[in-house]
Amino acid sequence: MSDNSTPLRQPAHRVSDRAITWWTVHAVIGWLVPVVGAVVAMALVDDLPSIFYVGLIVLVVVAVGHTAVMPRWRFRVHRWEATDDAVYTQSGWLSQQWRVAPMSRIQTVDTQRGPLQQLLRLTTVTVTTASAAGPLHIEGLDLALAGELVEQLTATTQATPGDAT
Repeated sequence: MSDNSTPLRQPAHRVSDRAITWWTVHAVIGWLVPVVGAVVAMALVDDLPSIFYVGLIVLVVVAVGHTAVMPRWRFRVHRWEATDDAVYTQSGWLSQQWRVAPMSRIQTVDTQRGPLQQLLRLTTVTVTTASAAGPLHIEGLDLALAGELVEQLTATTQATPGDAT
């Protein structure tokens, strides 16, 4: 762009559909701790008040609802795009965030793959900029696509004038 402004717009690409599985497993693991804790308390304490059982039912309903809805909702929201001018991201589910990082502001590009991501062949690409808002994270990318994106961003940022500050 010749006027040095980069508009905030919806990015063109979705993350891998395997990200739904990744986010679902994360949700299940997160809900296991309070649910198992409540079940253990039920097993260890004899005369629990009935409100405890109501609370457990509410907890399980919320956990199931969150686990069923959140991953698919995030998949519909999460988008990314890298052009010659900028990297665009859109993320979140209840609270959504749109970010843009001009190529001239990019300092580093990193990847991260936890054990579950490795199993699902997914990667998170982190684009660090000279911004107080922090880095941009593109979660749930296919492994091969993430490698291509890192190569593209590295080549583009090296060819972009500016000092990324």
